[in-house]
Amino acid sequence: MRRSFRFLLRPTARQAGALAACLEDHRQLYNAALEHRRTVYRAAGVTVRYGDQSADLKEIRRADPGGQGRWSAGSQQQTLRRVERAFAAFFRRVKDGRCPGYPRFKGRGRFATVEWPARKNGARWDSRPHEPAARVYLLGIGHVRVHQHRAIAGTVKTISVKREGARWFVILSCDDVPAQPLPATGAAIGVDLGVASLVTTSRGEHLTNPRHLRSAADRLAAAQRDLARCERGSNRRRGAVRRVGALHARVRRQRLDTAHKTALRLVRDHDVIVHEDLRIANMIRSASGTIDEPGRCVAAKSGLNRSILDAGWGVFLTVLAHKAESAGRELIAVNPANTSRTCAACGHCASGNRVTQAEFRCRGCGHTAHADVNAAINILRAGLALREAAEAA
Repeated sequence: MRRSFRFLLRPTARQAGALAACLEDHRQLYNAALEHRRTVYRAAGVTVRYGDQSADLKEIRRADPGGQGRWSAGSQQQTLRRVERAFAAFFRRVKDGRCPGYPRFKGRGRFATVEWPARKNGARWDSRPHEPAARVYLLGIGHVRVHQHRAIAGTVKTISVKREGARWFVILSCDDVPAQPLPATGAAIGVDLGVASLVTTSRGEHLTNPRHLRSAADRLAAAQRDLARCERGSNRRRGAVRRVGALHARVRRQRLDTAHKTALRLVRDHDVIVHEDLRIANMIRSASGTIDEPGRCVAAKSGLNRSILDAGWGVFLTVLAHKAESAGRELIAVNPANTSRTCAACGHCASGNRVTQAEFRCRGCGHTAHADVNAAINILRAGLALREAAEAA
């Protein structure tokens, strides 16, 4: 398996300045590579590839020894590959008929990561866990102290440094990470994701949705009001930006912590976990109304979208998939169509079966249940049916 390990960096003041300079030079390289591609295509209709731009790196480094020349060529190649991936994703979206999203230039607040291949001279990871002298070597920056709170496994393939507010983190991407299978339980469960409860299981459990963004809404509103009153370019504005960023980062960490704890609980107790194959990006599109009533229900849809994003369904499903793979559990995604309007007792399907957000009453047989529990039971049955069909084939 491929896994990432993330640790807090503790650079000195000099190293922090060097890290910031490294990030800025790589941002400028990214923007220059993007401008090069745009200019050549507009002038001659020729598509510039990664190989063409990588071949020019030697001249770029020779012409700017105090800037681009002081950093690892391996990290600069990774930045050029990042540009290549941005264009590949753009053409893929065009082919699929989606909103293309042409690659854009990176401002100072939109470029926060530099990546090194671990095999080259630009970066080296040779630290051991739980030692006070754990460090990572980065060319042009030196040996930076790392708060290594757990052991890593597998082979380190890439080393990335990321800035989040005033903090720096190192991210190790490792191949051949061994699985850690858990003992079999013989249990299978269906889960329904929601807003009132983050997860409702087919056994009738309701795992709470902490609504971290709503809890921090007042502090965020006050911080954003202070930011709006600041003059652009002032020191006071920079401090206000840091405060807003710190609040959002705290909400993100809380949401991730909830996802890890909830996913771990499910993975420990069940061999088979079935969930809906949700298209979250489609679900949170804005309501445009109709020709006769433009903007109808936009406010209500906006609130629902905010609640969905606050619940962090996408984060939870990603964490659940990783933990299930590592533990040797089976994860099945099923089509969510009609799972909330079909009766788990008789199979009758009608939109009127769901009386309220929480109440389900079948119009065919009179069966009553919590709407989310009824949906979770349908999800589990659909997943087990898919599993049996796959085994029969």
